[in-house]
Amino acid sequence: MDTIYALATARGKAGVAVIRISGPNAWEATRLLAGKLPQPRQAGLRMLHLDGEALDEAVVLCFEAGASFTGEQVAELHIHGAVATVTAVLRALSDIDDLRLAEPGEFTRRALENGRLDLSQVEGLSDLIDAETESQRKQALKVLSGAVGKVVEDWRKGLIRAAALLEATIDFADEDVPVDVSPEVTAALTSVRASLKAELDRFSAAERIRDGFEVAIVGRPNAGKSTLLNALAGRDAAITSEVAGTTRDVIEVRMDLSGLSVTLLDTAGLRNTDDVVESIGVDRAIQRAKTADLRIFLLDGEDVPMLSPSEGDIVVRGKADISTQDEFSVSGKTGQGVQELIERLTDILIHRVQGAGLLSRERHRILLLDAFGALESAQGELCSDLDQPELAAEYLRDAARSLESLVGRVDVEHLLDEVFSSFCIGK
Repeated sequence: MDTIYALATARGKAGVAVIRISGPNAWEATRLLAGKLPQPRQAGLRMLHLDGEALDEAVVLCFEAGASFTGEQVAELHIHGAVATVTAVLRALSDIDDLRLAEPGEFTRRALENGRLDLSQVEGLSDLIDAETESQRKQALKVLSGAVGKVVEDWRKGLIRAAALLEATIDFADEDVPVDVSPEVTAALTSVRASLKAELDRFSAAERIRDGFEVAIVGRPNAGKSTLLNALAGRDAAITSEVAGTTRDVIEVRMDLSGLSVTLLDTAGLRNTDDVVESIGVDRAIQRAKTADLRIFLLDGEDVPMLSPSEGDIVVRGKADISTQDEFSVSGKTGQGVQELIERLTDILIHRVQGAGLLSRERHRILLLDAFGALESAQGELCSDLDQPELAAEYLRDAARSLESLVGRVDVEHLLDEVFSSFCIGK
């Protein structure tokens, strides 16, 4: 493996910047800049030089192969975060033979290849880097900790045990097998199937935590949707006007509601119109509202045309500052009822993510479905009158392979480029 290096912290001026070096020549390259190295896992203050020129004073850390993030020899240079200083040290490293700049995600990819992380942990690390809310951070950290691998290994052990029992009956088909293995095999399959089904049922909630919710504000033209969006966002995100039909496109505002990522959508007012551009906006509004996780119907005295509330949607009367109503109402202009609306919206979304599972990517869902389908086929063979345990055993092996693909043990080489393309250089 080549020895690679990269800036591991964000670019730009900062108090401290960290440059990571990994590979068989990591320590030797660091020694050329820093002189005598500190003991592994002990920080040492060193002046960095190259060809007699002082570069910076740095804290140097070394990690042994097998005890580092990548599993290789690793050195870290904690330097001052000035742009010029970072550039000078990176340029010095580029002048050292057998070193090259790391590609995006290459440090993490080496951690995967060296068995320091499984594929689900790599995805968890990616999600942790991208986390914007507390719920996303907690979910990503749980996946990064290896929780998925532990669950998958429990499922896999049960399937391997069941397959081994079935294969024993095949191997001794011409002899009397002293124990009927059917009850144990059936129990193992039933247990794993139930666990897979439970995880599939919790997938949607986990996916919403990772990707966030979309909430569309819908109503007739000039119902106060844009004013309400601005009040919820706490800034002028949308243009407001007394002229009906001002909003022509979907305006998006991201918010953090009690640790949940929520994208609010301000949509065009729903009405029949001969204006071509406004008509396109209305069509887009309907489509986005239909695909949103939840809709806020803002009433102005009449029902909203073209759409009807679904179960879980919020119906509220707008412009509470100019009309008195006994029903729930809000005013984006004065803020009346806005906090209550936020609380109602938050309660609904928190309820939807309760009991969220570990797996949150479409790849995970497809593999779980593959494994679940294979188990159904295996149970079908066991319950049939054809007495073909070899087919049931093969279905069990298919299920186990699908689960192993979840953590990257088999059949995932074609996925790696896509997974690591989202990582930054230095990670």
